[in-house]
This record gives sequence, C-alpha cells and structure tokens, in this order.
Amino acid sequence: MSAASPGHAPYYFVPAPSWFPVVASVGLFFVILGAGQWINGHAWGAYSLVGGLALWAFVLQAWFRAAIHESETGLYNQRVDVSFRWSMSWFIFSEVMFFAAFFGALYWTRLHSVPNLGDPENALLWPDFKAAWPSVVAGATTSPANIVAPFTTMGPWPIPTINTALLLTSGVTLTIAHHALRENHRGRCIAFMWLTVLLGVTFLGFQVYEYIHAYTDLNLKLNSGVYGSTFFMLTGFHGFHVFVGMLMLLFITLRLMKGHFTPDRHFGFEGAAWYWHFVDVVWLGLYIVVYWF
Repeated sequence: MSAASPGHAPYYFVPAPSWFPVVASVGLFFVILGAGQWINGHAWGAYSLVGGLALWAFVLQAWFRAAIHESETGLYNQRVDVSFRWSMSWFIFSEVMFFAAFFGALYWTRLHSVPNLGDPENALLWPDFKAAWPSVVAGATTSPANIVAPFTTMGPWPIPTINTALLLTSGVTLTIAHHALRENHRGRCIAFMWLTVLLGVTFLGFQVYEYIHAYTDLNLKLNSGVYGSTFFMLTGFHGFHVFVGMLMLLFITLRLMKGHFTPDRHFGFEGAAWYWHFVDVVWLGLYIVVYWF
C-alpha cells in the first residue's frame, strides 16, 4: 500500500516499477563477461569490463538519486526506517560471514592442513615437504616442487600499525560526528566527517604502498604459496571494503552539506557508520591474526 493523502507519508512506501534493476544486471553481466575473457587473453574483454562498470556506475548514481529524492520528499516513514535497519543489519551479517570464511581458511591451513601434510603418512608422497608456517624457511620455501619463489613475510611494523591507528582514530571521529548531528551541530558534524574520510583515504594510500613494498622488496605475491594467497585475499578484500565505506562516508558528508538529515531522522548516516565500524573491527582481527601471529 503506497497511496497517501497530500502532505502525508504513505502507510508503507512502495516504489513504482523501475528500469534500475534490469539495467544494473546488464552492466554486471558485461563486467563478468569482460573480466573472464580478459583474463583468458581476449583483448576485447577489457572494453566489455570497462563498459559494464560504466553502465553499472551510471545506474547506481541514478538509483541513489531517486532514493534520496524519495527520502527528502517525506515518502519514508518509521516503518520504512525499520525495514532499512533490518536490511543493513542482514547485509553486515553477510559480510561477517564473508570474512569468517577467509579467517576460517587461514585457521584451518595453519593448524590442520600444513601440519597434516608434514606427518609421517604424507611423507611418502612429499618427502621433501616441510610443515612450516608461513611456508617459507631460510633461503627457500617449503614447496617440494620449487614452484614458489622465496619471499619475506610482512610484519606488523610500521605500516600495519600506523593503519591500525588510522582506523581506530576514524572510528572516534565518526562517533563525534554522529553525536554532533544528534545535537544539531551540523558544522562540527561535517568537519569531523571530512576528517573521517581523510583518514580512510590515508589508510588506502598506506595499503597501496604496502603492496608495492611487498611485491618489489619482499617478493611477496598472491602466488607466494598459501601464505601469500591468504595474506592478499584478507588484506585486499578488507581494503576494498574500506574503499566502499569511504565512499559511503563521502556521499553522506556531501548530503550533510546540502542540508540532508535531521537529529531525529538520519539512518543514511547511521547505516554508513555501522558499516565503517564493522570494517574497523575486521581490521583489528586481521591485524592480530595476519601480521602478529
């Protein structure tokens, strides 16, 4: 039911039929098609990938504009707000499960797979295998077939520790901004939001430098055995989530500057804040398990 009398929000707003989902799906289709063909050596795949991303990005900005217009014109009421909160909660839960799979893979590899491959039974199949973590020993790797080049592991100092401080600080600045919005101090809220975005961008900059250092100085790559694959999968996907969260906060800040959100109604702000705090918590676990252990 979406009918409403003039000046009143509907009982529960239901959008009219839209072209957004169909066109977004078409864009994602060309992204997947292009990526698969590009990886397999077909040059045209790159054009399909870029074109699909461009179409997808165009649909997203149009879709977001429509949702913002619906919100700012008073079509969303408390019932819609509750559904948004449940939706965001389930989305973050799915992200928790996503990272739990990678942390679980790291745990199983270190405590089960590698030790089991080095037991007496498997010694008959891989007599030269050394059950060492992180699959590298002095001057060589533990690969019996020598298919993994020697590499150096990434320690917690200095970049990972600096990035930890950056993310923890960004969580504090975001919380200050949230309290400022609830107290209707919009100027202070905007200032701390920009600071939060800057901290996120700085984190990404340090991670790019860390990856360059890993490839050029440590010879640590995605194909550096199970350590390299788990290291880059965990840190890489987390970096992607930081990038997405930073974009969320950036757009929320721009909306704040346009006068959107009120002290009582600002779930768009809260949803982005939930996501950012989730990213912070994941990094703390990653920092301890990947860089220290």
